[in-house]
Amino acid sequence: MRLLLVEDDNHVAAALSAVLARHGLRVTHARNGEDALRALLPGEEQEEPYAVVLLDLGLPDQDGYEVCGKIRTRSAVPVIMVTARADVRSRIHGLNLGADDYVVKPYDTRELLARIHAVARRTHSSASEPGTTALGPVRLTPETREVSVHGVPVQLTRKEFDLLALLALRPGVVYRREQIISEVWRTSWEGTGRTLEVHIASLRAKIGVPALIETVRGVGYKLVVPGA
Repeated sequence: MRLLLVEDDNHVAAALSAVLARHGLRVTHARNGEDALRALLPGEEQEEPYAVVLLDLGLPDQDGYEVCGKIRTRSAVPVIMVTARADVRSRIHGLNLGADDYVVKPYDTRELLARIHAVARRTHSSASEPGTTALGPVRLTPETREVSVHGVPVQLTRKEFDLLALLALRPGVVYRREQIISEVWRTSWEGTGRTLEVHIASLRAKIGVPALIETVRGVGYKLVVPGA
């Protein structure tokens, strides 16, 4: 999952980026509002859109509230305001401007990670079209958590379904092992690598379409739609 961190303090940004990276998040750092707005412009170099923006309010070039308002005029990306402004009035103002969440410094990084995943899940859910997703001979229905291959239902465990649904969000995009662990198991990579491999093997065996989930050696996995 790709994340934009808008923070003018380089030391704070470096420390937070390191923590987020350990949980499978790919962080781009913008030091001011102008850089943040520029980073959100669509471009060919942007291989994966940002899933969440972490926005500090005390920026050197413009107030974070102003930046949030500008983001909302051009993008639906979830925005989490991260600031030392703890008063209720500031929180209400931020949420009224279109922020999806508001976290007060100092914060527990576990809570921040949980909030990041929560707003990202809500966005994926609301952006997903209802009905069935076709992946070659595979049909996946998120609402009922049903999967079929060539019309035959396939019984998957909860984690197997979550794993397949994650990869199916962006066919062709490589998901790093750390990112998958963070998204599906809600934990860090340490000690969970073997669990991922076992689930991938089980998922492949149950689906019976060998080319559907491709291993990208040394990086992770991606979903390849047969015949696409």
